[in-house]
Amino acid sequence: MTQLNWTTVTGVVKPGYGVASGQGEDSPYEKGTLAIQQPYFQNLGLDLSDFYLGTINVSIAPYTFELAEPKYTFQNVKWHSDYPAETFSFSPCIAEHHGESVQSFVYYPHPETKIGHFQDPSIIEIIAPRLSELEYGDRLSLKLNPQEIMLHSNDGRARAYSKID
Repeated sequence: MTQLNWTTVTGVVKPGYGVASGQGEDSPYEKGTLAIQQPYFQNLGLDLSDFYLGTINVSIAPYTFELAEPKYTFQNVKWHSDYPAETFSFSPCIAEHHGESVQSFVYYPHPETKIGHFQDPSIIEIIAPRLSELEYGDRLSLKLNPQEIMLHSNDGRARAYSKID
């Protein structure tokens, strides 16, 4: 078995819309969209039952990212009767904060199928188990699979990075 050479990027935790967790003031769902979506993902082969059903929004500015070949892509998921079907991709990653390291996923609702709440292209959304003492403004390191996610510099060129701080 070959060992993966992770791409490590450190970013800053930013507030999101609060829709995934249901904690946003204008979130239409008390439990959040991830709680509603989770059974659909489970039926498609991705078990998120051990994860906090909200996202951590990590700004990696001035870098952006692009999914190349994520481990999971679920197309046309009709997770709610009021909305059109959406496509979601997930890539395993490792989130590290204050010496704590947890298996996580990059969560990517494809913007071309989303109805709203679009992210800045430098924001990576992470689904992870709860990280103790994580706050907005904290630095969070992510180990990403370079075969699944490419990072782009602010000049728009894709590059293979081993570590970005």
